[in-house]
Amino acid sequence: MLNRTNRARAALTLAACTTLALATADAALAGPGDASVTIKNFNFQPMAITVPVGATVTWKNLDEEPHTVTSTDGAFRSQALDGGDSFRFKFAKPGVYKYLCTVHPRMVASVTVK
Repeated sequence: MLNRTNRARAALTLAACTTLALATADAALAGPGDASVTIKNFNFQPMAITVPVGATVTWKNLDEEPHTVTSTDGAFRSQALDGGDSFRFKFAKPGVYKYLCTVHPRMVASVTVK
């Protein structure tokens, strides 16, 4: 039978193991060259990134207003992303992919895939 101290230690150990497992799972999902773009203050940050073929880019909206991530050549298009929402796209071909927010068309950026 566990006393109060041992139960507390067991709970802390379980919490630490769960945190480590979740962090490891997130790292396993990220591939080499994957990148992130934040949407904040009505800007894509960074505005230009370079990734290798096969990389996945994740955009996360940190604004309270909805935004989209829409390529100008039709390669990808997100739904409206509310604050806290994310969109991912895996780039299978090299090239320069320009994109914008269709809600706020002055918001422009690009992904270069090599």
